[in-house]
Amino acid sequence: MGKESAARNCQEGRQKGRPVKFGMSGWNYFNYFTEIEEYFWKKRGANLLVSPLDWAIMESWQQAGVSLEAALKGIDRAFESHARSRRGNRPMKSLAYCTDAVLEAAEEAQEASAGGHSETEARKKDEPFSRDALRAHFDKNRAQLEQRATSLLAQQPELSSRMKEAAQSLMQCSAILDSPAALDWEDLERRLTVLDEKIHAALLQHAGDELLLRLRREMDGQLALYRGRMRAEQIALIEKQYLHKRLLEEFGLPRLSLFYLQH
Repeated sequence: MGKESAARNCQEGRQKGRPVKFGMSGWNYFNYFTEIEEYFWKKRGANLLVSPLDWAIMESWQQAGVSLEAALKGIDRAFESHARSRRGNRPMKSLAYCTDAVLEAAEEAQEASAGGHSETEARKKDEPFSRDALRAHFDKNRAQLEQRATSLLAQQPELSSRMKEAAQSLMQCSAILDSPAALDWEDLERRLTVLDEKIHAALLQHAGDELLLRLRREMDGQLALYRGRMRAEQIALIEKQYLHKRLLEEFGLPRLSLFYLQH
């Protein structure tokens, strides 16, 4: 299976409602982005602000089911390859240079795990977050959604209504925490992903043409240097995540996934 095929299969699995396995050691690795960010800093030898493009790349890996281990292994390989190249004396500026190596490492991990134990069997039983931390996460995001719904009511009533609906759905997720039964972390994350996608669809529908044009120009400028290094499937995933992130920022809305829960 090639890198393009691997990315496409993960994307199709999500579209058809199949769960995408993250390849992590249990669900205690929701600090996926922080681990990658800090590892890239360490390899590069400098602490830099992560650009919107780099965030979109990390999110595209997470959405495609690339495990943290595969991401870090791919980054290692990319730096080794960069050091051997004619550009080895220049610092690597972006995670975009690591994309091919990361997807190759993810493909190798997928092939190696074929026929092995399922992730469900290997998953740790410890809860990655306390229920109080989850409630605080849900309450903060719900309050932010309700605040934006109020501010949008006069100018964009339909979008305001969508934000209210999302806040109510988040309240239902919070109610799950009252059950004494063990939490189904995959199902909880799945619910939040559905809400994230609904919010993104609403923003795409109601964002003005000028805003979308500005964001796409910004995105094209960020990607211009790296398009020749990526396959069409990789670029499509990164573009989707970049636009998603920037629309949320423009409207002042949160990411709901547990991957964004602050420890």
